Amino acid sequence: MKFYQVDAFTSHAFAGNPAVVYVLDHPIHPARMQDIAREHNLSETAFVQNHGLRWSIRWFTPTAEVKLCGHATLAAAKVLSDLLGVSGELIFDCLSGELIVNNARSLIQLDFPAKPIAAAQIPEPISEFASAHNGIVQGFSGRDWLVLMPTQAAVEHAQPNLAALAKLPEQTLCITGEGDDCDFVSRFFAPALGVSEDPVTGSAHCMLAPFWAERLGRTDLLAQQLSERGGEVSCRVSGDRVILQGEAVVVMQGELLV
Repeated sequence: MKFYQVDAFTSHAFAGNPAVVYVLDHPIHPARMQDIAREHNLSETAFVQNHGLRWSIRWFTPTAEVKLCGHATLAAAKVLSDLLGVSGELIFDCLSGELIVNNARSLIQLDFPAKPIAAAQIPEPISEFASAHNGIVQGFSGRDWLVLMPTQAAVEHAQPNLAALAKLPEQTLCITGEGDDCDFVSRFFAPALGVSEDPVTGSAHCMLAPFWAERLGRTDLLAQQLSERGGEVSCRVSGDRVILQGEAVVVMQGELLV
């Protein structure tokens, strides 16, 4: 099977968030998908398959399947449109419902469901992090804990206890603050899913964009994720949907031999 590696939410290679994309001719067992994702050892490996006018898509970290992934969807759309000649609107069916992807000028546009946050009992690793970093826990989105930090610098220099976070079953930590040169910044930690720090997390912006839209009083926002590789995400909140825009670069391709 042929695979493609794509750097997403960036305009140049070796930045943004790398994802591997497989375009399947026939279904393969999810356990084999997990084996393949573990072998690539990137934050996400995506598997897409055509079903007439629609596509299915599944995403795997090195240790688990996830219900929603932005950067690997962006990567899949880049492969389908630029390398395989699939033009026009792409409709993906996934564990989170229907996702719609369009090429908008030089950007790829993702139409994703918004992820509201709600109050929940705060686990000790999250409360300890917030207390140690002058952060305020904003709530829980069903997988992601959101902590508001006082400044961009506080986001940049935060040092979560990854070993403690890894003990939270399938839960993650997203930290955010108002940006110095953009509307908001963030970082995302998912050691319980096999990803210590994710370079750029599209799905987290489905939670971050509504949060900051309400806080800043506008629906169009520019975000930066402050990982080592870094990335930029344009966001627009439209009712219960979040429109994410970003660029992507295909950096390599290969073939799985087993």
